[in-house]
Amino acid sequence: MKNKDIYLTIEEQEYLRSIVKSGVHNSHEITRARVLLMLDRSGKTDHVRYKRTAEYAGISVQAVYNMRDEFYESHDVEAYIARKKRAEPPRKPKLSGEGEAKIIALACSEPPEGCSRWTVRLVTARALELHLVDELSYVTVHRLLKKRNISLT
Repeated sequence: MKNKDIYLTIEEQEYLRSIVKSGVHNSHEITRARVLLMLDRSGKTDHVRYKRTAEYAGISVQAVYNMRDEFYESHDVEAYIARKKRAEPPRKPKLSGEGEAKIIALACSEPPEGCSRWTVRLVTARALELHLVDELSYVTVHRLLKKRNISLT
């Protein structure tokens, strides 16, 4: 097995300490910075204690090994700390842009006869009735209208 000791420069150590202490980063980044600082062997004579590192960071020992290996492959502290952005979301959106536009247009139109205004459930029912989409939840309609700052009142 190759020696996978991590040696950080003083600038890298200061950068990681600023992440841990500032409190403006998300917990994922802070945890990764803590682990990397504990795995750093610069100026240390004792060996790496993975179990102690895992307990300190509140993660499993295997996660510490995985983080070490991931950093060892890249050797770039900033890229290691930042989470990689997905090329596409984990699930396909329930509504396409065209479907969203049709629902928004429906919600902005005159309410049906006998109703003083549109409700989220009424918009959902009418969208399904008009076959604007195959299936739709009123929660999805609510999120869409909220995201676009459209009020039904």
